[in-house]
Amino acid sequence: MGQEIHTSRFTQTDFETFGACLRQETELLEGWFRDGVFASTHKIGGCELEAYLVAADLTPAPIVEPFLERLADPMVGPELATFNAEINATPQPLRGDALSRLAAGLEATWERCTRAAAGLDTRLAMIGILPTVRPEHLDMAHMSPLKRYRALNEQTLRLRRGRPFTLEIQGKDRLFLERRDVMMEPVATSFQIHLQVTQEEAARVYNWSKVLAAPMVAASANSPFLFSHDLWAESRIPLFEQAISVGGPFFRERVTFGLRYVEDSVFECFRANLERFPVLLPQVMDEPPERLAHLRLHNGTIWRWNRPLIGFDTAGTPHLRIEHRVMSAGPTVADVIANAALYFGAIQSFAGKQVHPCRHLPFSVAKGNFYEAARAELDAEVEWLDRRPKTLRQVLTDDLLPRASQGLTELGIDASEIDRWLGIIADRLRTGQTGSAWQRAWIARHGRDLTALTTAYLEHQESGLPVHQWPL
Repeated sequence: MGQEIHTSRFTQTDFETFGACLRQETELLEGWFRDGVFASTHKIGGCELEAYLVAADLTPAPIVEPFLERLADPMVGPELATFNAEINATPQPLRGDALSRLAAGLEATWERCTRAAAGLDTRLAMIGILPTVRPEHLDMAHMSPLKRYRALNEQTLRLRRGRPFTLEIQGKDRLFLERRDVMMEPVATSFQIHLQVTQEEAARVYNWSKVLAAPMVAASANSPFLFSHDLWAESRIPLFEQAISVGGPFFRERVTFGLRYVEDSVFECFRANLERFPVLLPQVMDEPPERLAHLRLHNGTIWRWNRPLIGFDTAGTPHLRIEHRVMSAGPTVADVIANAALYFGAIQSFAGKQVHPCRHLPFSVAKGNFYEAARAELDAEVEWLDRRPKTLRQVLTDDLLPRASQGLTELGIDASEIDRWLGIIADRLRTGQTGSAWQRAWIARHGRDLTALTTAYLEHQESGLPVHQWPL
């Protein structure tokens, strides 16, 4: 979805031509999987961080165009709303001090963004949902002018046959809202991890990423408040799923945990893309089939919480990445890189073994764990690999932290790096203070003043201290 398109209006011929290109490229990709043509390298990790632009009155600031013009940084780009931006980190081979290099690169870009925003009397917030965002901030006038977003809105409404989007979340409070556009979607901002893997291990990484989704959400929850309502610990999960729902059968929903593990190959996802998901953006492109332009654009309009991606290196060799999309943005760069360390290490520990997760955890249980984690974060009680009930804090402390340490060691990450970044996770688990827990505790002490909460949040974020050290 990062690529721009030429128009937001399409004809039936556009859909037919795009569909033919998509079928051709899917067949070509199937041959690539059969022939094993993908790059085989040591694992490479990267990430994307979505952020809010925040005005002096602590509400969303719809100024991304002058912000990006002032910044002039290719690592930062627009998102669906004019009060959001996306910050990318340079991918790093996962060995040695890779985690600190990821952190340094992301921190340097964040600092440049902070200076550019300050020149426009604006601040940056990395948070799953800005507490001060209101429905009136989601006017279509605040949608990015990029054609791909206009087309996304029009085509999603077409699939819904013009029916309004319904947002209904029952948490500590109950929220019900209807809208006639996709502008609820940019309210949810995330930290997305990319992991380049070999073809041989891609299916295992993809499947075990689904198992890890629940504990990763629990450890990183940072979005309890939406439109003045206290909902789930990670309200971003149901918000995003409902904000861009096509309103059809559940197996065709565009934001999804999925229907099952893959059996043999992540190509199964791309076959499902062709067979189950109607085309949203039929932009026909003058590209050779080997660039998979139509396949990749279509895949970018299906937001699996764990999503396989196809890319190309500088020599044109295709590679496979797994995008782990379950975590909120923030609260600080230190926190998100610690989250990445936990994921990289744990996934290496699991996927490095020739074991299918269905032997330990049925897909339906992994999926149920995911939504329970979004509701209750570290206190969520789930079934884990021994099929016994545990809280996710127990799962993380007793199982995943040791696994992550072992996995990072296997990757060749320096011991000092492992201690530093997993130490942040260990301290977060010890204190129980995630971003979501801190926000709720602040409100419990000071009252439900969401502007004051946002002020305190930004002050602590700008200190750079990880969230487990934030006072109330």
